[in-house]
Amino acid sequence: MFRTFINIFKIPELRNKLLFTVGLLMIYRLGFAVPIPGVNQEAMSSIAEGGGPLGELAQYFAIFTGGNLSQSTIFGLGIMPYISASIIFQLLVTVVPALEKLQREGESGRKKIQEYTRYATVLLCVIQAIIWLKFLRSGTGEQSFIYADFRSSPFYLLVAVTALTTGTIFLMWLGEQIDEYGIGNGISLIIMAGILANMPMAVMYVLQTADLRVTAAGAGTMGPQKILFLIVAFVAVVAGAILITQGQRRIPIQQAKQTRGRRVYGGQRQYLPLRVNHGGVMPIIFASSLLIFPRMIFDWFNSVWYAGGFFHKLGMWFSTGSYVYVVSYVALVYFFSYFWTTVQFQPKEMANNLRDYGSFIPGLRPGKRTADYLEKVMGRITYVGAGFLALIAIIPTVVAAWLEIPFFVSAFLGGTGLLIVVSVALDLVQRIEANLIMRNYQGFLGGEGTIKGSRG
Repeated sequence: MFRTFINIFKIPELRNKLLFTVGLLMIYRLGFAVPIPGVNQEAMSSIAEGGGPLGELAQYFAIFTGGNLSQSTIFGLGIMPYISASIIFQLLVTVVPALEKLQREGESGRKKIQEYTRYATVLLCVIQAIIWLKFLRSGTGEQSFIYADFRSSPFYLLVAVTALTTGTIFLMWLGEQIDEYGIGNGISLIIMAGILANMPMAVMYVLQTADLRVTAAGAGTMGPQKILFLIVAFVAVVAGAILITQGQRRIPIQQAKQTRGRRVYGGQRQYLPLRVNHGGVMPIIFASSLLIFPRMIFDWFNSVWYAGGFFHKLGMWFSTGSYVYVVSYVALVYFFSYFWTTVQFQPKEMANNLRDYGSFIPGLRPGKRTADYLEKVMGRITYVGAGFLALIAIIPTVVAAWLEIPFFVSAFLGGTGLLIVVSVALDLVQRIEANLIMRNYQGFLGGEGTIKGSRG
């Protein structure tokens, strides 16, 4: 393993790509030290760290966007507007004929869709920045997040919206530069860097609250049983996340034989890999995002119409760690797993491509029979993949409620953040290993071969 890291720096091209990527990620982290003027950062940090719906929103936002709502900096919105715009156009491509036609045009069509995505990103940035600043200006007195000198100035609103929008566009540009001149997926690496930046804070919290007395640990402390459980659970969940990320169901594919003169071509046996977790982290992102709003809505109803605490009770049902919250979380993960697979996986188109290339699944006719079989198999493995995904998703919530530890500590035991880190790290390792093997160097696994997906 150590020799592999030395080999990375022996290749000038790979070394320059790696250093360029690390340099841009350092610039990304420096942007969090540039606050938007006029915002009371201390008040925002105290509200975000104090729990409640706003605190949960800030924590979830920081996990899967690379941004940070607890400190309103120029990178406060993170990369989420660009991700949202990309998801919107991925869905529109399947339902809008004009966009579908552009997609089929190849590289030129994809560049046009990418251009539309950038314009949509700017629009989403402006909308989200205005909503966020309106929220900051809504408070009065001690609850105000913007100082009184700036609160009523329209020029300040223009400057703040421009700063937040420019920050997100700059992050989008950094991701594209990493894609072109660095190594790995730029947007994914930015999100991973934002997640890993919170790990030292979680480790410091564990060390500061550690109480190694076996007999009895005080309230708010981490006893040896809790620390041992966190370590074992972290290793087990990381292994499970790698398994679900790399897991595949390989369908045997037979290539038809063709006779040309006296020679016979084709007849080779290959495999069609179907990912167990086809939706990636998107089901968890959608599910966790939707579950933030019920408690916020019920708490608002309770503040407007008290109704004997009825709405407050409904809000507690959807609080993090409650039974209703966990069941709803699992149900939404299953729903969005099937929804995202239905949108992304096209069995009819895949069956037609196999037929056009002269390949077929043994025992099945090309065309509709093959498409029905692929849809059936994908439905079954999606059920299993969604189960593993739901298990990993609810582990941080359950552990945080059971051990009575902050969510930013238990977040590294599963959920969106861990899956993003695992998937991005595996992709980065595979790209580095491909560069090493291409230049006759051994990969990270030495003589055992490259990293491959698990067969199912």
